Amino acid sequence: MEQQKGRAKVTSLLAVEKDVQEEWKKQKIFEEDAPETFLNEKKSKYLVTFPYPYMNGRLHLGHTFSLSKCEFAVGYQRMKGKHCLFPFGFHCTGMPIKASSDKIAREMELFGYPPVFPNEDEEQENTEGAPDKGQGDVIPENKAKGKKSKAVAKAGSFKFQWQIMKSLGMDDAEIAKFADPKHWLEYFPPLAIQDLKSMGVKVDWRRSFITTDANQFYDSFVKWQFLRLKERGKIDFGKRNTIFSPADEQPCMDHDRASGEGVGPMEYTLIKMKVLEPLPPVFEKVKDRNIFLVAATLRPETMYGQTNCWVKPEIRYMASELKNGDIVISTERSARNMSYQLITADFGKMVKVDSVGRGGYLTGQDLLGAKLRAPLTSHDHLYVLPMMNVRDDKGTGIVTSVPSDSPDDFAALRDLQKKEALRSKYGITEEMVKYDPIPIIDVPDLPPASADPKYQGLAAVFLVESDKTLVSQNDQEKLTVAKELVYSKGFYEGVLRVGPYKGKKVQDVKKKIQQELIQSGDALLYFEPEGKVISRSGDECVVALCDQWYLDYGQEDWKEQARKVLEQLDTYSPEVRNNFLATIDWLHEYACSRSYGLGTKLPWDPQYLIESLSDSTIYMAFYTVVHYLQSSLDGKQHGPSGIRPEQMQPEVLDYIFFKDAKFPENSGISKETLDKLKNAFEYWYGVDLRVSGKDLVPNHLTYFLYTHAAIWPNDPSKWPKSIRANGHILLNKEKMSKSTGNFLTLQEAIERYSADGMRMALADAGDGLDDANFSEVAADAGVLRLYTWLEYIKDKGELKLVERKEKTWNDRVFENDMNARIEQTDGHYERMLYKEALKSGFFEMQLCLSRYREFCGAEGMDRELMERFFEVQTLLLTPICPHVCEHTWKLLGKEGSIMHAKFPVSTAPVDQNLVHASQYVVEALHEFRLKKIANQTAGKGKNAGPVPPKPTHATIWIAKKYPPWQEAIFKKLQSYTPTGKEELPDKKQILEDLKENKEVAKHMKKVMPFVHLVKTKYETEGGKALRIELPFDEESVLSANLEYLKSTLELEGLDIKNNGESSDAKIKDELCPGEPSIVFRAEGVKPEMVNGSK
Repeated sequence: MEQQKGRAKVTSLLAVEKDVQEEWKKQKIFEEDAPETFLNEKKSKYLVTFPYPYMNGRLHLGHTFSLSKCEFAVGYQRMKGKHCLFPFGFHCTGMPIKASSDKIAREMELFGYPPVFPNEDEEQENTEGAPDKGQGDVIPENKAKGKKSKAVAKAGSFKFQWQIMKSLGMDDAEIAKFADPKHWLEYFPPLAIQDLKSMGVKVDWRRSFITTDANQFYDSFVKWQFLRLKERGKIDFGKRNTIFSPADEQPCMDHDRASGEGVGPMEYTLIKMKVLEPLPPVFEKVKDRNIFLVAATLRPETMYGQTNCWVKPEIRYMASELKNGDIVISTERSARNMSYQLITADFGKMVKVDSVGRGGYLTGQDLLGAKLRAPLTSHDHLYVLPMMNVRDDKGTGIVTSVPSDSPDDFAALRDLQKKEALRSKYGITEEMVKYDPIPIIDVPDLPPASADPKYQGLAAVFLVESDKTLVSQNDQEKLTVAKELVYSKGFYEGVLRVGPYKGKKVQDVKKKIQQELIQSGDALLYFEPEGKVISRSGDECVVALCDQWYLDYGQEDWKEQARKVLEQLDTYSPEVRNNFLATIDWLHEYACSRSYGLGTKLPWDPQYLIESLSDSTIYMAFYTVVHYLQSSLDGKQHGPSGIRPEQMQPEVLDYIFFKDAKFPENSGISKETLDKLKNAFEYWYGVDLRVSGKDLVPNHLTYFLYTHAAIWPNDPSKWPKSIRANGHILLNKEKMSKSTGNFLTLQEAIERYSADGMRMALADAGDGLDDANFSEVAADAGVLRLYTWLEYIKDKGELKLVERKEKTWNDRVFENDMNARIEQTDGHYERMLYKEALKSGFFEMQLCLSRYREFCGAEGMDRELMERFFEVQTLLLTPICPHVCEHTWKLLGKEGSIMHAKFPVSTAPVDQNLVHASQYVVEALHEFRLKKIANQTAGKGKNAGPVPPKPTHATIWIAKKYPPWQEAIFKKLQSYTPTGKEELPDKKQILEDLKENKEVAKHMKKVMPFVHLVKTKYETEGGKALRIELPFDEESVLSANLEYLKSTLELEGLDIKNNGESSDAKIKDELCPGEPSIVFRAEGVKPEMVNGSK
């Protein structure tokens, strides 16, 4: 990151911000309470929430970018007259804090205090073969996503938790305290509040809290939520396959992962292929037992077409024992997964069969040529063959081969059939590969009707053989494309042509075939993670069949309720809405309990904790009343209501949060007190805006919709009104990473750019779902702009301001420009397009001022208009840069805080004709200046001649109407589009239609370029591009600016004439309305000589 040049301007802005924040604090400006009485239909409130950040470190620019959207929205809606509330809590539930504190304790136990860590070579030697847990914070990259997770980015290149804490600037004595999880809850939330206050967020800090049972009020709320969900049939108990951390001995949900967020269990059918005699030598000692090679497949319906089995010669396999005594061969990784799915005798214990191979291990080479019996295939037996592309990090490392429907399988089998040298290398005989692909599935258009009939039922064979450039199994890119086509069409459109389900669609019978294979003992149900998942404890996760409490998001009636919530939700983007719909469609059971970490205990089964994505779905309701209950983050200091945590029984919470619930007579709390809380909830809830990163749509934000539907099924007023999802933030177009140094905490960003400088750069970073970019160059430029603007306000007394009885043309343009920017900026803020709001509400406003000042010149600017400009500019920028605007407000002599000011309104409807006229003058002046420069340029070299004298006079030629041939073209184009919205014909058709016009025929060489120009303008401007007359009087506009034009072009004389008066044929015949031409001349001045030329 570039070093910032100079600090004076930043220091000045920071001083302004500190003073402003002190004043806001003194006035308690952002502390908002519900009125005692209100009418629901007339209340104008705005509740904004941001997913409470996790308290295992300082807030960084990633948090800040998303929460800035909340902050800007609150600032704008306040100015629109809404009663706004922005509360902010701090999340401590889940594994990360507990895992990190355990690591610190473990590191002190292993390496002393302060710890002396081994170097990398020693560490490798000492940890080889050691258990996963407690081996330092080594966080591998998540290959499933192809990018580092948030945890990796935060940890940087540090391998131990102690080192991570050191990087935060802590000394050893302080770090040692973090071995106690409670210290995290006491240390980081106050720092987050400090940083957020420095940013100037409009938060009501009375409503802040930490989660977990450390806060008994919050704990009671979450228990109540789960009791009601269970009562309503949304929570169940049973064995479910879930991502599981063996080291932590519990399910590993998204927020518990160092990498692999969003990865779920993938279901496979584990095909058992029995090893037949003669057995390979590695099985000599177990020849009296059933031995199976097991292949994990997603397509059990294709087992009718098996011709062989693939292994990779170099892969190390393991022999393990199933609970029925059978021996199965797979990779050790898959055997580990199986042991957690009740496939082995004891949960989580692999039983390695040491008498197989070398202590239970063997290679693919040991298995080559083995004879197998496979289910469903028409062959009595098939053989194990070598394949180079088999992976050991997915499935079992053993692949069953179906060349009819797998391009990879056919290409590899063809290689072995054609290449004798390849067979010899691996000891494969010709007999072992004499298997033709078996046609088992008809796939529409694969092959097409025109293809050779021999390819019927052989989609993969057709695709491989029809591509002459696909010559071997090594052509992976082409094979991948072919595979995707065959698999997709085969599943959705394929029809079986063999077996008892002949004639049935694949998608209709796939599950039935799987179930029959399992019931017959020829297959097992098997799961593994879709991609690599690493827990916060550093171990690779598996899929485990666990006893667990789970939220049954798969219930169809609950899905339908969630869709109804989504129907009335503003998502600001069709893509976000589609992502929600897709998530609701696939979402099913979700484990909501765990046994390790921090959190709230399940009220009916306290051996379990509620996991972190499940306790954070309706806590926004708690914001509405929490300030009455507590006056400290942990709730230890009770609030003004006098309610104690033990009084927060479910019936009390029912009364507060359910409109028709009965008053709890035995609660020990007065009805007056509870009514105050109930009133606050009824006034503020539901959430008007929730802002989050787009990565939370498939989990937290969808659970948010589900749970609101379940808790308030018949009260849509409590459902969320809008969700704004955004992309991630890049820093200088690169991903943020501590290891590369491309990283900024919130505290660092404010120190470097000031709060408002940072806020301006955040607004300018972007608003869509694509990743936005925080540019430090733009942040520096923002600091300069803000400082310059403040200085301009301070020096406004030195401006030449005049009081005019009548507004000039430039006054009217300036006022019209302000009105246009007000309306544009209002619309951008309303749709949360802050980059555009900053552009129209500040950058373009400043350009309007510069243009007005320039065009007014010596006559000065109108005082009344300039006073309005100062006010409007300040108000338009207030949601984004509130400190500078608050300070400006005082410099302008305004009373009260700008936080109570209203958004500006236009003084009149925007005059679009005036907009066009103003733009016309700017563009014409630009052309005039270029023409003047060209007019004063001498030739070069042999063409060098006298330097033309500096012009003293000029004539501006204008056209009242288009040349007849152009006018004829306009009229023809107008005839095609009566409303100005229809699509114009192609140029060839237009030319054909114009041939009959005699006027046009005279200029045929010019016709097509002109038609192309007008047609292109029509595509962007619509019907107005076909207007024959200008929306303003060209001569009047130029006349109104004649003195300015003469002055800026440094002329003694300037006049305006109609092109009909010109003797120049080009001006007379080709000049068009809106495209003036200027002719310079020097009166009484001789040309200068260049290089002695005459």
